[in-house]
Amino acid sequence: MKFLSTFKRCLAAGAVVLAAVSLQPTSASAAPPPVVGGTRAAQGEFPFMVRLSMGCGGALYAKDIVLTAAHCVSGSGNNTGITATAGVVDLRSSSAIKVRSTKVLQAPGYNGTGKDWALIKLERPIDLPTLKIADTTAHNNGTFTVAGWGAAREGGAQQRYLLKAQVPFVADAACGQAYDELVANEEICAGYNEGGVDTCQGDSGGPMFRRDTAGAWIQVGIVSWGYGCARAGFPGVYTEVSTFASAIRTAAANL
Repeated sequence: MKFLSTFKRCLAAGAVVLAAVSLQPTSASAAPPPVVGGTRAAQGEFPFMVRLSMGCGGALYAKDIVLTAAHCVSGSGNNTGITATAGVVDLRSSSAIKVRSTKVLQAPGYNGTGKDWALIKLERPIDLPTLKIADTTAHNNGTFTVAGWGAAREGGAQQRYLLKAQVPFVADAACGQAYDELVANEEICAGYNEGGVDTCQGDSGGPMFRRDTAGAWIQVGIVSWGYGCARAGFPGVYTEVSTFASAIRTAAANL
């Protein structure tokens, strides 16, 4: 894992590249640049969004299970050390729902390349809408929505408010020209060739989603990795959810 080169998009190594109020105060000279291609999400706009205490994002797969990235967790087994925050766009809100984990399941066979998904079992259900996952490649096209509390710029601080943006699908052939290490059958890319809008450090594990034919949100990707943040010619790389839909459902049923 190479920070600010190829890196996983977690707090420790590598969010939507948009500006907002930082969780930590900054001086005027160190403040993030103006908003880059996105806006602050409205309260309740994406009720399935979850912030995880290790510095990653996630989405409610079930009311008591969070779907996130494998690289956000250290392995599988009992784990009560993760806190999921949900129900708010402002992480400092007194209305935030906070629930601790009980178990973690990291994707079987995960070794740092591909298979970047994991499930976190919560100690109690969160009464919020869940996000269904794609089980075919029919939704691997068009424009996706990404959201997260990650950095507003490459190497920047985490954000207090949930930010959102839209990114277009990038075909495997084009994405493979940017990334030799792309696992085409397990990963999907999205972003603008000119850069400027992307996920970044702190957004790992969060969902990339779009509307299905019925108008409901459906998760197509999981924020995984990329070269820097919002760099021209280097789209974001996401776990292709449909590839692992069957495995995710089986794992969730046995968690």
